[in-house]
Amino acid sequence: MSLLADVPAPPTSPRQEIRQPSRKPVLPWLLLSAAMVILGVLTGFPLVRLVLMSFQEYERAQLMGQPASWVGLDNYATILTDVDGFWPVLARSFVLMVVLVAVTITLGMLVALLMMRVGKGLRLLMSIGLLLAWAMPSLAATTVWGWLFDTQYGVINNVLTAITGDRWFGYSWLLDPLSFFVIVACIVVWGAVPFVAFTLYAGLTQIPEEVIEAAQLDGANAFQRFRLIQLPYVRTILTVLVVLSMIWDLKLFTQVFVLQDIGGDRELTSTIGVYIYQTGMAQGHYGLASAIGVVFVIVMLAIAYPYVRRTLREEEL
Repeated sequence: MSLLADVPAPPTSPRQEIRQPSRKPVLPWLLLSAAMVILGVLTGFPLVRLVLMSFQEYERAQLMGQPASWVGLDNYATILTDVDGFWPVLARSFVLMVVLVAVTITLGMLVALLMMRVGKGLRLLMSIGLLLAWAMPSLAATTVWGWLFDTQYGVINNVLTAITGDRWFGYSWLLDPLSFFVIVACIVVWGAVPFVAFTLYAGLTQIPEEVIEAAQLDGANAFQRFRLIQLPYVRTILTVLVVLSMIWDLKLFTQVFVLQDIGGDRELTSTIGVYIYQTGMAQGHYGLASAIGVVFVIVMLAIAYPYVRRTLREEEL
C-alpha cells in the first residue's frame, strides 16, 4: 500500500476555484418581447416623429406633399418667447392642476375614511355611486354638466331663480373664466375622486387592526391615529396617486374643449392640451404644435421623475 494514499490533499486555494458566471434569465425577456415591440412601434414612432417635426417648418402645405424645410430651434424660440400665448396658458394649466390635485386627493381620502366607518350596506351603495361616476365617459359627463349650467334652460339658473326670486335666465356661467374653471374643476374632481377613494380604501384596509386598537388604548384620538398610523401606511400609495393626478390634470383636454364649444372664451380658458390642438389642427402650424408637445413631454417627465426614482430606490432595498 502506498504511503501517498494516506497523505491528505492540500486545500484548494480560493483563487483556484472556478466560478460559473451567473446567467440572466432569458425567458422573461422573450415573453415580454412582443409587448415591447408593439409599445415601441405605437409609442416610439409617434414620439420620434413629433421630435422631428418640431425642428421643421411643417404647415398645411406639407400635408399636401411639399417637402418640409429644417428650421432648427426656431419653433422652440417662437413658443418660448411668446409671452402672450404659451406662457399664460402654461401657468394657467399649472394653477388648475395644483387645485385639482389638492381637491381630488383630499376628497378621495375623506371618502375612503368614510367608507371604512359606515356599514356594509351603505358602503355598497357608496361603491355603486362611485363606480357610476367613474364609468361615465368624460365627453358625456361634460355634456351633462354643460346642460346643467346652460344659459337659458339650465337647471342651475332655474333653481337660483326659484330660490332667490331674481331672474337668472340668460346668465352665462362659461363666459367668466373663474366660473368656467370652477365648472371644469367640478367635472374633473367628480370623475377622479372614485379612483382615488377606491385606491386609498384598499390601502387603509391593509392596516392591522391591532395597531389601531393599541393606539386607541393609548389615548390617541381619530386625527392622531390618522396622522401617525394611517397616513404613513398609505404614503407610498398617496405618492403614486398624486403623481398620476398631476399628469392627468396637466394634460386636461376634453372637459375644457367641450365647455369652450358650449360657450366659453377660448382665449382666456385654454389649457396646454387645448392650446396644442388649436395651434396644430385649427391653425395648421404643426411644427409649432410639435415643439409645444416636446416641451410638454419634458415637463411631464420632470413631474414623473421623482416617483420613478423613489420606486427604483425602494426596489433596491
